[in-house]
Amino acid sequence: MTALCAWLTAHGSSCLELVAVLFGIVSVFLSVREKIWSWPTALVNVALYFVLFYETGLYSDMGLQAVYFVLSLYGWYEWLYGGAGRTTLTVSRTPPRLWAILIAIAIVFWAILGRLTSGLPGVALPYVDAATATTSLVAQYMMTRKLLENWALWIAVDVVYIGMFIFKGLYLTAGNYAVYLGLAVLGHIAWKRSLATSMTAPVIA
Repeated sequence: MTALCAWLTAHGSSCLELVAVLFGIVSVFLSVREKIWSWPTALVNVALYFVLFYETGLYSDMGLQAVYFVLSLYGWYEWLYGGAGRTTLTVSRTPPRLWAILIAIAIVFWAILGRLTSGLPGVALPYVDAATATTSLVAQYMMTRKLLENWALWIAVDVVYIGMFIFKGLYLTAGNYAVYLGLAVLGHIAWKRSLATSMTAPVIA
């Protein structure tokens, strides 16, 4: 393990980044499968990335990890008890009114976060970082509610993240988000199928 960590450090990465990547991939894969263990593995992932983003000056994404931690706890509870009569939550579509609310919050949050972080020492790509952080936050909330369209947002933001992390030299993390991109496509397909199944299932009185 020491040799691996030394090799990663010599090539611009770290064992911290590797472990964070592995937990992230496992968490998203479990989300695609609608498995409840996606949330505890997400808690480990975001804790590790909080430290990593602090070390690389991506402060918007660092702060985002703290919010992710809270949302992961919330999502864990909602997936277990968020359905009708405190039953398991099922996949649904995002209502138009909720879309309007989320978009309005995202625009305000992006502007404030970009402005606040742009003057911090060592900051990198403050407004791009703020935009990806904001979109990710909205997508993560939608995932806690099992809203199908969360995957469309993840697909869009993952493309931007890949370019940003390559620019910052976080190649393992860029590769991680390339895997996320593929999983997001699979997640959209799987959840759309799950939604169709739940809508055609007979209602038991």
